[in-house]
Amino acid sequence: MQRCSVGASERRSVQEINVTSPSAISMLVCTIVLVFQFGFASCLPAESTATPNVILIMADDMGFECVGANGGASYQTPTLDQLAASGMRFENCFSQPICTPSRVQIMSGIYNSRNYVEFGLLDPSIYTFGNLLQDSGYRTCVVGKWQLGGGFEGPNHFGFDEYCLWQVTRRPNRYPNPGLEINHEEKDFKEGQYGPDIVSDYACDFIRRQVAEDQKFFVYYPMILPHWPFEPTPDSEEWDPKARVDDVSETGAPKKSQKFFGDMVTYADKMVGKIVATLDELDVRDETLILFTGDNGTYESIVSELRGKDWRGGKSYMTDHGTHVPLIVNWPGRVEAGTVNTDLIDFSDFLPTLADATSAAVPENLMLDGQSFWPQLQGEVGNPRSWVYCWYFRNGVPADGGKKHSAGETARTHEYKLYRTGNFYSTIEDDEEQSPLSMKSLSAEQKSIRQKLEKVIEFNTREGYYEAADKPKGKKASEE
Repeated sequence: MQRCSVGASERRSVQEINVTSPSAISMLVCTIVLVFQFGFASCLPAESTATPNVILIMADDMGFECVGANGGASYQTPTLDQLAASGMRFENCFSQPICTPSRVQIMSGIYNSRNYVEFGLLDPSIYTFGNLLQDSGYRTCVVGKWQLGGGFEGPNHFGFDEYCLWQVTRRPNRYPNPGLEINHEEKDFKEGQYGPDIVSDYACDFIRRQVAEDQKFFVYYPMILPHWPFEPTPDSEEWDPKARVDDVSETGAPKKSQKFFGDMVTYADKMVGKIVATLDELDVRDETLILFTGDNGTYESIVSELRGKDWRGGKSYMTDHGTHVPLIVNWPGRVEAGTVNTDLIDFSDFLPTLADATSAAVPENLMLDGQSFWPQLQGEVGNPRSWVYCWYFRNGVPADGGKKHSAGETARTHEYKLYRTGNFYSTIEDDEEQSPLSMKSLSAEQKSIRQKLEKVIEFNTREGYYEAADKPKGKKASEE
């Protein structure tokens, strides 16, 4: 399978794309690259150039409001709270509204408008952060939830030496007595095992083997938890080790029960704690960079308390309730403890950040949309983005998707969000986006922001996409 690429000279500027010409953009990007390669590197202390192990954990359907350190009051997340207290917590990280779009963007560093095909599929031509770190000499492993197609060879093709995953070749039960795929083999567990325990145990074993061989490692852990069905965990009083034995699908599983969601959030936190404890046990905690985020907002039936206010989950919607996710980064001695960063971050930013953190060479012919936030993690101002862009069409076709999966394009600043439709919101005053601002009421500053966001959308949209509205392509996948 071949991977597509374009000229490096066409790489886009994340910050100035909305106010400059294409030629100016190219010149600006070259300048930024030179600054990062020569100027920024020279001002870092020598010890910060050490190459870390990397663990990237992404919870499934766990929005910003679920983490205690973010001001969430509904769930117990002691491990994540401690990682935030001893590392850096981000206030403004934004994902895509649902699973596959977020996975495609975070793994590729490229906006969905340029590489998204359809739900449940990662285009085989895409170069991922797994490929990047593998090519840089890391041993790589992915555990948890896949949902990206490619069969048994898929995870290997996208840069992972080993895997222990759910939903590679099938979609059986994921929690008690699950069905998983482990390194090219379907395995069914029927003796009271719990899916999240199995995959996290595999990650810990992988880490132990790499440390024993003095080998740098990258673990990507897209979690199974706390996605529906909302069911008891092994720590719940109602846990039944015989539940769902031989359940080959999740058809009919409860989607809206809230009773056990809190238990599942806390168990997700426990799985993060298991990873951290393994690093401590092996005495490599200070050599390991940990990043934690979520793939999209919480399921819409879940109402949580965030900073004294009820916050309804917004998964599958383009509002902040569907896209505002936690981001915590921790590396003892390298990322300053107890820091809070308010810069805008989106999922295209992770690949270039990992490249900077590990000194991995991004292929010259790969055009990224992401902006590295590695300087911020090192205590520098860096080059923060002034906007975040979102292209979201669940099945890859130019249809709005209906109320459940409202689709479209947005561009936003910290406070304002513009939709391609023209709706313009103050997300601080109207986080549920119930009342678009009228043009007549806009101040001169608001009008200027709106005009710049219009240019962001115009520049980033897929060429010729809407002209194909009467020629739908792709197919619907089961809801995830």
